[in-house]
Amino acid sequence: MELDLLTLGLLALAALLAGFIDAIAGGGGLITVPALLATGMPPTMALATNKLQSSFGSFSASLYYLRRGLIDWRTMKWAVACTFAGSMLGTLLVQRIDASLLQKVLPFLLAAFALYFLFSPRIGDEDRHRRLSMLPFALLVGTGVGFYDGFFGPGTGSFFALGFIALAGFSMARATAHTKLLNFTSNIASLLFFILGGQVAWIAGLSMALGQFLGARLGSRMVVTRGTTIIRPMLVTVSLVMSVRLLWQQYPEWFAWMG
Repeated sequence: MELDLLTLGLLALAALLAGFIDAIAGGGGLITVPALLATGMPPTMALATNKLQSSFGSFSASLYYLRRGLIDWRTMKWAVACTFAGSMLGTLLVQRIDASLLQKVLPFLLAAFALYFLFSPRIGDEDRHRRLSMLPFALLVGTGVGFYDGFFGPGTGSFFALGFIALAGFSMARATAHTKLLNFTSNIASLLFFILGGQVAWIAGLSMALGQFLGARLGSRMVVTRGTTIIRPMLVTVSLVMSVRLLWQQYPEWFAWMG
């Protein structure tokens, strides 16, 4: 698909903003997927290209967190493996099953997550009691959320963050760092199948990749320097915005009075 230089530049700027937000709280797809669809891309191609550019952002954030000691690779190997497998299975299955039920339920789940992050007094900059060891966590959260990301996608970062905080006992900053590692894993797994299907718009995706990489680096620095003071409000805001947007798509009659 051929796009002019101005359009490619605007896509790169959208990706930079999305990468910044994604590195802190997830939800960058709220910006990049509509931007790609606005170019006239078919939905499948837009989703595939979004996976390409978001892989660069999640890689940039993961690398930054890893270098600053926020990611313990040795304890995450099973979670990475399970996330990769789950994402591959989800990507294969979504081609055969209608995802409309998830579309209808997801807004309410995201709203519930936002309320959890907003009102839970125990989430902070310190680790707390772990409810699951890493192998059961990998099988439950890694496989489950990885599958979800390959199957549908929106809110994946919120699912991972909630799992790390509520089940693994991670602090908010540490949960954010490990979320990006698993997000990168699921992105790559899903991207491989889109590439095999010939769905990726490479020029647009690589143009956005530069913006994603830079935006993710800036967002990661913000997490390291400001910690909970920025992560909690961003998680709440992104989850609520995603919830409202999905409700608008699935239940437009609820918003008819506004028009």
